[in-house]
Amino acid sequence: MIGIVTGEISGILVVDCDTPDGRESVEHLLPELLEIPTAHTPRGGYHYYFHYPENCKLTVGAKIMPSVDFRGEGGYIIAAPSMNGNCKEYEWIDGLSLAEITPPPLPDAIINKLNNANNKDGCSNHTNPNKPLQYLTEGRRDDDIFHAANCLIKGGCEIPYAEYILDILAKSATPPFPPNEIKIKIESAIKRSERRDRNLKQEVLEWVILQDGYWNLADLKKSLQPLTKEQNANVDVIVHRLKKDCIIEKHGDKAGVYRTVHAEIEPIDFLSCEVSPLAIRYPFNIENYIKTLPKNIIVIAGSPDAGKTAFLLNLARLNQDRFNIHYFSSEMGKMELRERLLKFAYPIESWKFKVWEKSSDFSDVIRPDDVNIIDFMELHDDFWKVGGMIKSVYDKLNRGIAVIALQKPLGRDEGLGGQRGLEKPRLYLAMESGQIKIVKAKNWAVPNQNPNKLLLDFKIIDGCKFQIIKDWRKEN
Repeated sequence: MIGIVTGEISGILVVDCDTPDGRESVEHLLPELLEIPTAHTPRGGYHYYFHYPENCKLTVGAKIMPSVDFRGEGGYIIAAPSMNGNCKEYEWIDGLSLAEITPPPLPDAIINKLNNANNKDGCSNHTNPNKPLQYLTEGRRDDDIFHAANCLIKGGCEIPYAEYILDILAKSATPPFPPNEIKIKIESAIKRSERRDRNLKQEVLEWVILQDGYWNLADLKKSLQPLTKEQNANVDVIVHRLKKDCIIEKHGDKAGVYRTVHAEIEPIDFLSCEVSPLAIRYPFNIENYIKTLPKNIIVIAGSPDAGKTAFLLNLARLNQDRFNIHYFSSEMGKMELRERLLKFAYPIESWKFKVWEKSSDFSDVIRPDDVNIIDFMELHDDFWKVGGMIKSVYDKLNRGIAVIALQKPLGRDEGLGGQRGLEKPRLYLAMESGQIKIVKAKNWAVPNQNPNKLLLDFKIIDGCKFQIIKDWRKEN
């Protein structure tokens, strides 16, 4: 095992967190975006490496906060890649080793904690029963109120009771804490608790599996926003474990660059495959610009009331004499559907497609060789799952296709789930405010005529008929 002497001789001071709660207490004191050499210990703890302050007499302290110790002058720390008696390693979090990052200066908030844990002679100060506790005082009052709010919310305390307890603490603070800010502290604690409940491991794995080629850690973290400081560090640990499990591998010597290992392969029978595209017809004559091939995913992302359902019903009407159409509706009952179809001015019995009520798990009902229309793929939370949901539909297709509607925020091209929903579709359309846009088109109908970023303006009549106002043109 390798030991590093801490203190003035090495210029290093280490904060040692034994538990997730201890780590959270430390992370709360750290400035945003501060990069710190960090190691993961065999028992699930963390070591944070800081520059030892000059002219400082910080020694060694235990329990400066719950489950948090520090190693300063006269101490030492076991360093990665040491291995304990059970053959478990101390491991640098990827990209955060001493070889890659210089220890930053010790933040003032942590210095204050350490000073409180040391007496005037610089020796470790164990609890003195005669010394009054210095809580809710000037300089630490806000942090103490917020910490209490976190503990109450994390423990499942009801909001009125939490407000009652915090009001008592606020009045006893020096100076008194403003009572009108108590609700703000509770709301912040609730948001923090919600962020902590995220299944980061599953989110990271979903994102990683969808990647082809090389990717970097910064892109992964950007796709997971927002992240707390604790979650940001947890992502590093999750990525490190995925690397150990051979799900990903590092690329070259550059820190934070990886490649997803796709070990499962399936043969492609290119000799006996169909050579012509499917004769799919689209509203607005989109088929003049793109080709639709077997096993294609098409996504239509639209803001509320933009015309997604009108687009999909027109698509079904245009193709019902050519293909078997299966229309999966998540929000229309039979009466509403009948009223929508009657607006098309066709006899109701002339509609030849099959309509099914379905709002989730679409991959379970996909017809592999037919045209599948999903209106729409509902996402109320965990929007990061959209990439995996689309991929599960893609995996069920053979000669058929799937056209999937997604909700889209105003002013953005991508539907809910953002970039994750762009991975599998070969055609991705966005609808908003009387305009449709080709966001992504991989199979061009005419060589050297790129349809990406084409726009068309339209008007919807009776909720079912499209009138072209301004034909296809390139986005400025």
